[in-house]
Amino acid sequence: MARSGDTSVEFNPRFFETVLRQPQVEALVDGTGDRALGIAKATAPVDSGDYRDGLHIEHHESRYRRAVRVVGSDDKTLLVESKTGNLARALKAAKA
Repeated sequence: MARSGDTSVEFNPRFFETVLRQPQVEALVDGTGDRALGIAKATAPVDSGDYRDGLHIEHHESRYRRAVRVVGSDDKTLLVESKTGNLARALKAAKA
């Protein structure tokens, strides 16, 4: 039996580059982002509608994968998020 410190693991970065860039994986990530955006817009507090209308998706390219971000472009986005946690709750709901 291996003792603590006797085991070493080496990851193959090319494997992750290949797997995480597959169209099926990107579609799964895009789908979760779309669900989160829909939930965030549906549950957004509405005063003037600027916060809700400013929510959108951005894609971020990193070394091994493309990430999806749900972001807000309204000036009040940080204030609304700090008081309501709307985007955080929407992301949690979209993962389920």
